[in-house]
Amino acid sequence: MFTGDQSGTWLFEALHHAGFASQPTSEHAGDGLALHDAYVTATIRCATPLNKPAPAEVLACRPYLLQELVLLDRVQVVVGLGRIGWHAYLTARKALGAPRPLATPVFGHGVITKFADGMTLIASYHPSQQNTFTGKLTRPMLRSIFTAARALVAKGPA
Repeated sequence: MFTGDQSGTWLFEALHHAGFASQPTSEHAGDGLALHDAYVTATIRCATPLNKPAPAEVLACRPYLLQELVLLDRVQVVVGLGRIGWHAYLTARKALGAPRPLATPVFGHGVITKFADGMTLIASYHPSQQNTFTGKLTRPMLRSIFTAARALVAKGPA
């Protein structure tokens, strides 16, 4: 996911900067990229018209996200890329019966949501070309999200 496109260029560089990726780029499968203490998934599994996923498309892909969250049982920190990814994680937790947030979650770049089970969700603007070309998201902003995630992982479970 994200491999070979502009969003991926930004994402993998930020992951590498924070020590989650073995290299700052990923151009194709088998290019040597290895993730450490990280996993990349997506709310939507297909390219949507005008890059605007409809609620039905999010719902259709939800079983995949739910299954991944069940399988990934050692996760401590989640970075929700964009409001859609952030909201999908919150909705998935609820569907799985996971503990609720300690406070009402609000989306905003860099906003941290904590949960009763020690999980942390960090919100980030999505590294889409719309956000990066307009300066809504800068490389230092994205790096700071993953640097914060790295610090939380290094700290260990709450």
